[in-house]
Amino acid sequence: MADAALIASLCDIEDQDRFVHAAMRCATANGIALTEPSIRQAIQPDPVNVARFTPRPPDGATWPPRHWLPVHVTPWGDQIFVDWAHVGAAPLTDPFFEGSIRRAARRPFNRMFRYRMTLEDFIADAPRQPSLPSDGFIFHMSRCGSTLVSQMLAAIPDNIVVSEAAPIDAAVQMCRASPHLDAQAHAALLAAMIAAYGRARGGNERHFFVKLDCWHALALPLFKRAFPATPWLFLYRDPVEVLVSHVRQRGSQMVPDLTPAALYGIDDFDGVPNEDYCARVLGRICNAAAEHLGDGSGLAVNYRELPDAVQSRILPHFAVAITADDDATMTRAARQDAKTPQMEFTGDSAGKQRDAKPALRALAESHLAEVYRRLETLNTAT
Repeated sequence: MADAALIASLCDIEDQDRFVHAAMRCATANGIALTEPSIRQAIQPDPVNVARFTPRPPDGATWPPRHWLPVHVTPWGDQIFVDWAHVGAAPLTDPFFEGSIRRAARRPFNRMFRYRMTLEDFIADAPRQPSLPSDGFIFHMSRCGSTLVSQMLAAIPDNIVVSEAAPIDAAVQMCRASPHLDAQAHAALLAAMIAAYGRARGGNERHFFVKLDCWHALALPLFKRAFPATPWLFLYRDPVEVLVSHVRQRGSQMVPDLTPAALYGIDDFDGVPNEDYCARVLGRICNAAAEHLGDGSGLAVNYRELPDAVQSRILPHFAVAITADDDATMTRAARQDAKTPQMEFTGDSAGKQRDAKPALRALAESHLAEVYRRLETLNTAT
């Protein structure tokens, strides 16, 4: 950790044989007794991340250098640890944070050199670490263009854009793992976790945006406590189209085994995550956002306003000015499919409206029509 040049000589090597030979040379040059078999054992692939759950002491009490990012929050016994990986200086341009981390995890360096610290040390060291303040948070209903917005922002090289990072979710949900966590400590944890992603890994970053998971709208009081001055956005869409999307391919937020029903305050869940359950989840998310949109720091944006609203409404709300080149770069990014950037975007609203069965429309009317009208009113008021 103290030798940046040594890290740089090993961290980007992807071929295992090349890494072993380079590591042997480095070890010999630094008088470290390592054998080739021991290095090969240390860099064995770990596709299901067994190493994360292997008991071992912390590697340090301070944050690693700026090219490292938190990748897991791991409970073990009566302690909670933050695990980091070396990600390098390149921007996070994958549609989701998990894609960038999977790629980093394949590098032998990250298999051999893991870094772990206790959650208490992680929070304590945060104030000493330089980080960009977040320019804006992106909350959303789900399946409503949030990935498009984050990908447009990520297309500008001097923007840091973090999209649905699991450690941020772990910080949000820490009150479930630690029920005695008080509000102030919870806010400090969230502030520290988001700050860890705002470090200028490339050196020239100017702006920092965080796209949250859809259920994080229910944690808006926590975000406002931790970041009282940070503007935020709530993206939403015609509920019928969102429901059709989840009928076609259910998102993790609609699977109680992955995202507990209690997270949404749904206490009478009967164990069947059907379309009615999906509509209820979406209703809870939208109502949670609507409750806070009148505070002056929130902005409601309908999917139909995208992509133009990124330049015309969202960035001005975040108080971020862009150049003509930035505008052109984002416009080009908007032509690609946000979740599969190698493909061109094609609109799907008409197809989803066509596929909506009468029963699904009835659920949308029952659970979402009222809050959708409220969001539309709040949209025009901002």
